[in-house]
Amino acid sequence: MVVLAFIAATALGKRLIDPDGFLGPSWMRLPMLCLAALFADMVPRALWFSKGRPKAMWPIVRERWRAHWNRERLTLVFLGIICFYVTYVSYRNLKSFVPDIMGRQTNYDRPLDLLDRAIFLGHTPAEVVHGIFGTFFAAHILSSIYLLFIPMVAVFVAIWCVWSRNISYGYWFVTSQCLIWALGTATYYMLPSLGPGFEYQARYLDLTHTGTTDLMNALSNSREAALWWAGYDGPQTVAAFASLHTGVSLLWALMAQYTIRLRWVRWVMWTNFTLTVIATLYFGWHYVADDVAGVAIALISFFLGGLASGQKFDRHGLSSHPTTTTSKVPIEADD
Repeated sequence: MVVLAFIAATALGKRLIDPDGFLGPSWMRLPMLCLAALFADMVPRALWFSKGRPKAMWPIVRERWRAHWNRERLTLVFLGIICFYVTYVSYRNLKSFVPDIMGRQTNYDRPLDLLDRAIFLGHTPAEVVHGIFGTFFAAHILSSIYLLFIPMVAVFVAIWCVWSRNISYGYWFVTSQCLIWALGTATYYMLPSLGPGFEYQARYLDLTHTGTTDLMNALSNSREAALWWAGYDGPQTVAAFASLHTGVSLLWALMAQYTIRLRWVRWVMWTNFTLTVIATLYFGWHYVADDVAGVAIALISFFLGGLASGQKFDRHGLSSHPTTTTSKVPIEADD
């Protein structure tokens, strides 16, 4: 991903940008993310088990460091966060280059929209979904779910790296995440499109104003600036096929299903996935085909990430078990 981003930027005469620079430059942000993961594990635990007594905190921290933060865990956390971050930043740059590489007038919104109409028997998904859920209360709920995705992308990487009881689960999660963002980038170049919310805005004017409204307006403005204003130096991040909101949300749900024992966590993840899919159609972020493609790349990333991290899938893929507890992946899976 880094090599592709560098080649594309060089060919276009552009510089690679760090689109999430509000947290500071990369050389500062990466150590901060890693230290934040360490802090999130150590401090709440010390406060809880010491019951607020300062003298009891240090032994708890020291024991946690000895038992949990061994060489394997430190390698996973630092390597996992850094690799994911570099992949994600490369994705943002390559996504921004789509109009320049594929042509500014090249998009497949019309055929994707016709496919939507065929699926919904002559209607648009917006008509159907708005008719079912309404245009006010559901808009606020679905907007909150959709916007929550953005900060949770990095948070879940840290969670699986820091708290996975089995090290291989952390590697499974991060590897799958890197794969799905890479595959998602490839699909943007396969079928360049904007999404119905940008191409057919009139269908969504009846929706009440939400945070998603502001986000879509901001993305639309940044795209226009990137295409037509020579002095603009920021990214354009409008691309519909495939839906990474759908794909990544499904990947979270699958990882929870296969690696977390708590049933309520699984229900939360699957509910989040379901509402995210509805939100993609409700606000016009994506066409139905975008969501289907998102599901496909999630399943591919989940399976390949599992194989790479030493997971053994039972017959029909209905369950799995790790063949390793460390970062060392065995050549032959255990029976």
